[in-house]
Amino acid sequence: MKRLIVTADDFGASHPVNEAIERAHREGVLTCTSLMVGAPAAADAVERAKRIPSLKVGLHVVLVDGRPVLPADEVPDLVAQDGAFRDDMAWQGARMFFLPRVRRQLAAEIEAQFRAFAGTGLALDHVNAHRHFHMHPTIAGLIARIGRRFGAQAGRVPKEPVDVLRGIEAANARMRLLPLLDPFMALLRWRFRRQGLATNDRVFGLAWTGAMTEARWLALIERLPDGVSEIYCHPAVTDAIPGAVPGYRYADEFAALVSARVKAAIAANGIELTSFSELAR
Repeated sequence: MKRLIVTADDFGASHPVNEAIERAHREGVLTCTSLMVGAPAAADAVERAKRIPSLKVGLHVVLVDGRPVLPADEVPDLVAQDGAFRDDMAWQGARMFFLPRVRRQLAAEIEAQFRAFAGTGLALDHVNAHRHFHMHPTIAGLIARIGRRFGAQAGRVPKEPVDVLRGIEAANARMRLLPLLDPFMALLRWRFRRQGLATNDRVFGLAWTGAMTEARWLALIERLPDGVSEIYCHPAVTDAIPGAVPGYRYADEFAALVSARVKAAIAANGIELTSFSELAR
């Protein structure tokens, strides 16, 4: 049986992103989205989500490329002088692993983000982290443990099967690096499942991040393995959004989500659209 979760990350990042996510659920194949509780347009995102309760919303824990929910002076080791999270993920990851004071601040910020999500009144569908920072074992353990206290039942494991991708396109640099992540994925899955969190079997969107076009969608749908897959993306109704990542094709990703061809291909291949919370039942 082929089951597919379709997720849009960065809900709350900006109004063009929020509009694309709402429309992609109403008009297209989007089943889930991941909310940045401290992002500039988070309140607008929550308002939209409450209008469409069929859209399942999870927590997108942000520890890079954003600002903390807690005051900066409560998490001084996590932020730079401007009060935003430090962007040196490798160095920060090492400090999180080895320094107890950093781990304490990290735990406090993760808990604050779960608490902020709970304050929205939305049901928590899943949890993941911006830029997949939850692959870090310290972050993974904290998210799983703290998340359970706030009702988390499922989480993303971003393990992407290279063999499926190579059947569609020649390998790119990201594709060649994916097998190196396998030990982190195994540990992440173990940590989540030890805390009782359900997980997807695989994900698509890593190697082609920011460029999940209609053509790639159609090729993936034809080759989707049995089990639970997740395709995640970053849609917006325009490419001109605040903080746009160079090279990301936001509008093309939105177009793929509302594509009649994509919707027809999913139906023709007998693929069941689902959400993370359905896995936990």
